Amino acid sequence: MTRAPLVGLVGRRKIGSQIIGQPEVLGHIDIELFYRDYARGVIEAGGFAVNLPLDSDPAEAVSRCDGIVLSGGADVDPARYGHEPETDMFPPEQVRDSFEMAILDAASSLGTPVLGICRGLQMANVHGGGTLHQHNAAHSRFDVLPDTHVHEVAVTAGSTLGSVYGESRSVNSLHHQTVDEVAPDYRVTARAGDGTVEGLEHNSLPIIAVQWHPEMMETRATDPVFAWLVEAATMFAASRNS
Repeated sequence: MTRAPLVGLVGRRKIGSQIIGQPEVLGHIDIELFYRDYARGVIEAGGFAVNLPLDSDPAEAVSRCDGIVLSGGADVDPARYGHEPETDMFPPEQVRDSFEMAILDAASSLGTPVLGICRGLQMANVHGGGTLHQHNAAHSRFDVLPDTHVHEVAVTAGSTLGSVYGESRSVNSLHHQTVDEVAPDYRVTARAGDGTVEGLEHNSLPIIAVQWHPEMMETRATDPVFAWLVEAATMFAASRNS
C-alpha cells in the first residue's frame, strides 16, 4: 500500500481571552487554531494532514513533510515589505510571520511543494520580495457566508493553475489585502475582472497560491488544487526515497 504524502498545515495563535467560552482563568493561555477545512481538503484528495505548531523548528518541520499548506489569517506585517501600517483590521501575528518566512526558506531550498491560500498567497509574495495593497474594500466580503458571494477569475493558459482549473473559476472573496508589486520569481496566473491578483506561482519551484478560499467552497471535496498538492507531494516523496 502506498503511503499517503504528509502535508503540513500552518495555523494561527490566539490567547484564551480571545476565544468565546474560554474560562477566564485560562485567558492568558496560548491556543493554536487550525481550521478543519484545510485538512479536509488535503485528506479528501488522498493526503495525510498534520498541523504544525508555531513552536516547531521550521526547517525540521519542512524536512519531515512532503507538502505544505500556508493558510489564511491575519495581515502580514507591512514592515516585512518595507511599508508603514495603513490599517489595523487584522493585526499582524509576528510569531506566525516569522515561522512562515522560515517555512518558505526551507521549502524553497528543498523543493517542497507549497499551496498558499489567501494570506498564504500574500506571504509567498512578500517572502519573494513583493509588496501588498493593505486594504481593498471591494474584496473584503466578511458579511456573507464564504460560498454565497462568488465571482469569476480568469486563469492563464499554460500555467500550473491553468492545468488545474482551466480557463476560469468561480471563487469566493474573503480578503481585504491584495498583491501590489509581484515578487521577481513569481508570475501572476489568475486575475479577477477588476485586475486583482487571484493566483500566483513560482517560476521554477512547485509553489502555487490562490487568493480565494477553496476549502470553504461547496466544491472543496473535488477542488483540483488539493489534488495538485497531493500529487506534487507524492512525487516529491518518491524522489526523496529513490
